[in-house]
Amino acid sequence: MKLTRRTFVKAAGATAAMGAIITKLPVGDNIFRAAAKTNGNIREEKLVPSVCLQCPAGCGILVRVVDGRAVKIEGNPEHPINKGRLCPKGQGGLQILYDPDRIHGPMKRVGARGEGKWQAISWDEAIKTVATELTNIRDAGEPHSLVFLSGRNRGQMGGIIGRFLAAYGSPNDVGHSSICADGSPQAIQLTQGFKAYSAYDWDNTNYLLCFGGSFLEAWRPTTRLLRAFGNMRRGRPIRGKIVQIDTRFSISAAKADEWVPIQPGTDGALALGMAHVIIKEKLYNQDFVTQRTLGFEDFSKLVLEEYSPEAVSTITGIPAETIVRIAREFATTQPGIAAGERGASMQTNGVYNRAAIHSLNALVGSIDVPGGVLVQPGEPYKGMPAVKQDDIAKAGLNKPRIDYAGTKKYPLAGKVYQGIPEFATGQGPYKAKALMMYYTNPLFSTPDVNRMYEAFKQIPFIVNFTPYMSESAQYSDIILPDRTYLERWQDDPIYPSDGYAVVGLRQPVAEPLYNTMDSAEVFFKLAKAMGGTIAESFPWDSHLDLIKSRIQGLYEAKRGSIVANSFDEFWEEFKKKGVWSDVPYTFGNWKRVLPTPSGKFEFVFGYLEKKFKDLKITDEDLTALKITARGKKVYMPHYEPPRYAGDEKQFPLLLNTYKLMPHAEGRGANVPFWQEIMGVHTGVKWDSWVEINPDTGHKIGIEDGDWVWVESIVGKIKTRAKLYAGAMPNVVNMPFEQGHKDYGRWAKERGANPNWILVNETDHLGGLAAFFSTRVKIYKA
Repeated sequence: MKLTRRTFVKAAGATAAMGAIITKLPVGDNIFRAAAKTNGNIREEKLVPSVCLQCPAGCGILVRVVDGRAVKIEGNPEHPINKGRLCPKGQGGLQILYDPDRIHGPMKRVGARGEGKWQAISWDEAIKTVATELTNIRDAGEPHSLVFLSGRNRGQMGGIIGRFLAAYGSPNDVGHSSICADGSPQAIQLTQGFKAYSAYDWDNTNYLLCFGGSFLEAWRPTTRLLRAFGNMRRGRPIRGKIVQIDTRFSISAAKADEWVPIQPGTDGALALGMAHVIIKEKLYNQDFVTQRTLGFEDFSKLVLEEYSPEAVSTITGIPAETIVRIAREFATTQPGIAAGERGASMQTNGVYNRAAIHSLNALVGSIDVPGGVLVQPGEPYKGMPAVKQDDIAKAGLNKPRIDYAGTKKYPLAGKVYQGIPEFATGQGPYKAKALMMYYTNPLFSTPDVNRMYEAFKQIPFIVNFTPYMSESAQYSDIILPDRTYLERWQDDPIYPSDGYAVVGLRQPVAEPLYNTMDSAEVFFKLAKAMGGTIAESFPWDSHLDLIKSRIQGLYEAKRGSIVANSFDEFWEEFKKKGVWSDVPYTFGNWKRVLPTPSGKFEFVFGYLEKKFKDLKITDEDLTALKITARGKKVYMPHYEPPRYAGDEKQFPLLLNTYKLMPHAEGRGANVPFWQEIMGVHTGVKWDSWVEINPDTGHKIGIEDGDWVWVESIVGKIKTRAKLYAGAMPNVVNMPFEQGHKDYGRWAKERGANPNWILVNETDHLGGLAAFFSTRVKIYKA
């Protein structure tokens, strides 16, 4: 055909029109029939709104489905967390769905634990087997001996697990937060009177002090923080400043205005040194401190006497002039935010560290103000009927928790996940007779992993809800394969983020690939099989029925992004959009912001005083908790020296473990997309590495790329050395995610898992796993 200007313009116009049609695929159940045909058949395409589950963010997604097969995932523009954007983890979700090593149906173990010998069984047999075992334990009067370990419980799932245990009679609902970031909500509980994460007005803050948080890599919600970073940098006339306080030169540090290297575990001392400057120079917000705080005089006296910049410099390794300068900048560049995460909180002194950091927000009056720290209201869900309990359940629930959470051993803890190996096998108040797991892999994610392997050998009955043959699944007796997040219904309220409630709807994008079952549905069937008050506690017909009953509250609220004349109308719009969001944040509700007994931000922790009084904590108990302070200082933000395991002369280096963007809480190594981008800053793919300061490496005879042993008092692992200028001289760094013994072909036997050599040290006050308390030595392999 002869190409003229006229024919070119016509062809270009037709192409553009077709492109516009194809890219505007309808959302929801309306199907677009494309003009193209394959083998004479018209292809059916649609976009299905859902919610990502690669991290806790709960980003909205749109899944493109062609002829019933999911082919692409993008961000949902309707969702306020990510507004159409998506991080690499979200983009890789299809490789979760189509993982060739997924478990195809229920199985029971027929060989020794860990031997890998399994027999496929029907769902009826699987549920009958589990129900029979649990009923036998209960009939023997030991329902309390059932322990449930769980990880990423979204929507109603945590409530379903808790409800089942409450009806069954076990107090041992052991979530994973003690190996995650529980120090942050515990610090909020001490100072503001409620246990939850803070929300932050990132878009309007002018100064961010980030203590040990992977702001751009692995902090919740990742995509929201990436957007906040862009807005702080280029999205407004006044450019916000970011100061990253961290033990390594991370991606967040590289993108910050300033990186402040700090000795591990000394973040609280730095915050108190800054408080010294702010108080001494009268840079604090006098109106907020006078009207909204309690104990300022006692806190001021402590800070001015003990935490001068010079004294803090000796502790942290940060020059005194830097401490003074940053304190002045933070106090005079408001609104600002002082925030922190695992690097500061998952230490032996984690709770006090986070309380000290949060006290900076109170000093400068950056609580419940634009650009500051917010308190996000909950979702207006409709309530649930009370759990039905018989005498067996009531007796079981009167037993102490197996992990001693909330006792003298761990006063502030809600759970102590990492202590289960000892508690369940003889060091607790009783032994575990059965263990159930959902969305967690303790044989990979627990410090000193070998302890957990030994414990699994001793627990009589183990059940695992998992789509994949993880390390923990290999040591189970019954596997009940869950559906992936792209194959099930689930509501998903976000973690505190922007200050207002958001609920996403996870819905199946395609038919389930295998003979799997939504774990929530399994609980419904288990309850029915066990009968009695357990069955009565689950009156819903299905998980979807339960979700709709809770979502009824959003409809009845008559506010937010969806308002409808009937629930059916509301539900259809909710499915179509994939998300409901509440009205914007309202300031000045001080009963919500400061629900402490005093109604004020407490520099002197009234909650902790009462807790210790109720538990009758003595000086001997404080020693057992390894708290060195005495008197009123115990109840204030202060610096407790971090503890490290291993003799410094024999093990001269501190091991810092960290998370990268592709890290999916131990579930990312089986995704090839993420393996390809694992070590962008080191050039390492599909393997692990240890980062060593070049000067340190040369002193011990290690060159870049050498195979080395990293050894602690617990054991040793083999990996590659990367000489990295972003490593502090006395600190070596290893990322999590690699080193699986199972979990499929993409993950198995690739690299080393640092959890094998981490010492199981703890912040006893909060029951937190102290992931940064292990000394190591490194030598050539």
